[in-house]
Amino acid sequence: MSPAQSPLGSTEVEVLRYLGDHPGSSVGDVADHFANTSGQARTTILTVMERLRKKGYLTRKQVGGVYQYRPKAAKHDFLRRMVATFVDQTLGGSVSPFVAYLSDHGSVSAAELAQLKQLVRDLEQARKEGGQ
Repeated sequence: MSPAQSPLGSTEVEVLRYLGDHPGSSVGDVADHFANTSGQARTTILTVMERLRKKGYLTRKQVGGVYQYRPKAAKHDFLRRMVATFVDQTLGGSVSPFVAYLSDHGSVSAAELAQLKQLVRDLEQARKEGGQ
């Protein structure tokens, strides 16, 4: 199964996000983080990381007798794919419910709002250039 087709659990997503910020981490590094933040056991994290490797999301390389794990894709690419899958599969391709959620919960910072506005401007420009 390719990474784009493999469904992910919430712990798998969290591990990928962590490794996106800390590439080259060992199981011990990741396990320590999750033990401190969510009480996850080392064996659970090892299982999750190996599952992610088998699904094609992680690579590992032995350095000094310890495996270092890295995501195959950059964090922003992985998150974009996750959002695309969510929009396509859960929202039926419509972003309106997502935007409504952001509007209702008011949890968008001024910087994030500026980024969203720029994305809309970029989308409008791309449509003009593409003749859509």
